[in-house]
Amino acid sequence: MLSFEGAIEIFTTCPQSRATAPTEYLRTVREVAAWSDEAGCTGMLIYTDNGIVDPWLVAETVLQSTRQLSPLVAVQPVYMHPYSAAKMVSSLGYLHGRRIHLNMLAGGFRNDLLALGDTTPHDERYARTIEYTLILRHLLEGDAPVTLEGHYYQVRNLRMTPPLPAELFPGFLISGSSEAGRQAAAAIGATPVEYPKPATESEAPGGEVTAGGRPRGIRVGIIARSDAEEAWRIAYQRFPEDRRGRLAHQMAMKTSDSLWHRQLSELAGREAGRSDTYWLWPFENYGTFCPYLVGDYDAVADQVASYLRLGATCFILDIPREAFDLETTGIVFRKALQKLGRKAEAAALPTACDAHR
Repeated sequence: MLSFEGAIEIFTTCPQSRATAPTEYLRTVREVAAWSDEAGCTGMLIYTDNGIVDPWLVAETVLQSTRQLSPLVAVQPVYMHPYSAAKMVSSLGYLHGRRIHLNMLAGGFRNDLLALGDTTPHDERYARTIEYTLILRHLLEGDAPVTLEGHYYQVRNLRMTPPLPAELFPGFLISGSSEAGRQAAAAIGATPVEYPKPATESEAPGGEVTAGGRPRGIRVGIIARSDAEEAWRIAYQRFPEDRRGRLAHQMAMKTSDSLWHRQLSELAGREAGRSDTYWLWPFENYGTFCPYLVGDYDAVADQVASYLRLGATCFILDIPREAFDLETTGIVFRKALQKLGRKAEAAALPTACDAHR
């Protein structure tokens, strides 16, 4: 299992509706959610943007299809008032008795924001998200009526009904690649999530997984097998070269003001042609939005152990293609923990996959 009793949180990612036929999408969501639930993951990230279905409706499907998995819902402040987001959390808690996690967004695809008439500069969007999240938090804490006279939002004597039980209070995450993001994370009590550099570079300025002693999260895909060549065969099969994808990536680079997007693109240029464990090919071909760790179990575990050593406590994995992906990821994390001498946590992971080694 990928459960560590709160020491480490592991999330998977939900398939996107744009990549699946409407008649197959709900079945695919339920399937991936069931794999993640069975593996003991903390939750599953559900994206939001102008081109995919509403994440709150997908979250409802996830809750109905699983026993303990927590939807990690991406919350775009431009889409709804903080009261509406808080009402969604309290309503889902009331209906299902389950905890929700929230991935607070400050940005998004630039053209999506412009289409909605939002021209707010990058750092100001983080200031707006701070106000938004503080209102949301105070409403869900429910201790007293909420009043906030902010620059972006004003509420007066606002209460949340139905109240949310304290044990269902959501976990908060936010992008932490920029200084504005890290400051926002501290202000709202959220885990800042980064797209990591290779572990060998993660202690360099601007590449820390930990800043100021605060735990951090990372977004990364994993393809690991007992044989490195088999892992790389699967990797290139899943992410073949895509000329249209590379053009889409180049267009996105011209319009994006996201620091993480620019950092990964610059790193991809430096890493071009290399095939070590850290792999940016899927990102370059617009196949996904995070780095991948590819190789045999020990090599990938070395990278994961380095991130753990630097303070990473939250991992958001890419969309699993099959249940076995989560089993092999369990092997990686068990080995990584063993390398760090954290044998008690490693022992909580299953050994069922060892038959496939």
